[in-house]
Amino acid sequence: MTVHKIAVIGSGTMGSGIALTAATNGIRAVVVDISDEQISRAKKYHQKQLEKSVAKERITQDEADIATANLSYKTSMEEAADANWAVEAATENVDVKKSIFKKMFDVFGDDVVLATNTSSISITDLASSIPKAEHRVIGMHFFNPVPVMKLVEVIKGKKTSEETTAATIVLSEQMGKTPVPANDFAGFVSNRVLMPMINEAFHAWSDGVADPEAIDSIMKLGCAFPMGPLRLADYIGLDVCRDIMMVMYNGLDENPKYLPNQKLIELVEQGHLGDKTGQGVYNYEKG
Repeated sequence: MTVHKIAVIGSGTMGSGIALTAATNGIRAVVVDISDEQISRAKKYHQKQLEKSVAKERITQDEADIATANLSYKTSMEEAADANWAVEAATENVDVKKSIFKKMFDVFGDDVVLATNTSSISITDLASSIPKAEHRVIGMHFFNPVPVMKLVEVIKGKKTSEETTAATIVLSEQMGKTPVPANDFAGFVSNRVLMPMINEAFHAWSDGVADPEAIDSIMKLGCAFPMGPLRLADYIGLDVCRDIMMVMYNGLDENPKYLPNQKLIELVEQGHLGDKTGQGVYNYEKG
């Protein structure tokens, strides 16, 4: 299958990054979002990133112009119906995602792969919302920031076809990524390993083992992590971390080790979500 145009459903951080990565690798990408405000943010993000890449001589101005021409923006899925690949990149909520998949099934043709950028939710469960197309549903888990991070975690559902899997691997490579397979368990590999570590860092903080700066410094200097776990949690989004942990808790026999730490829950309930709100574990309002 040759992918000539990708529809990216959702224009948040991940969706915008996926679209930009496709566009800079010669694939047309249409960003779909019902919010004009979100669409405007995506456009500004794309423009800023391309200008930065030109300034740093990562790409030429001509290449930036081609990438810009490859990008388009729509507020309804029907306007992107000519795409022959679709990637859902909405919030990490199973009901929201199932609703989007039903719409994707109605809009896109019978040969279009329906991928999801979920970081933790069962592919098999999402595919169950569209029984006639379960063989076309697959996990395509990109990592933030998408234009920089090389990995795509490729997750087959129980009924995902080998053809769909093979096509996903080819497309990932076409987008300059390294696809690595994982089986369909809550959290897959990346978050099943990462989120308990982040959660344990919150436990260490709340138990008084050390303050956040010390925890992060110890993990960076002692374990060669590029970013400490609490700083990483702010970067990911504390609400996202909590939601992923709850998906794993519910999907892995309610194992208490996946329950989010109370301090993490409290920060989310207070609206302190990390980088995106200016405050989380750390305060970013003054840069």
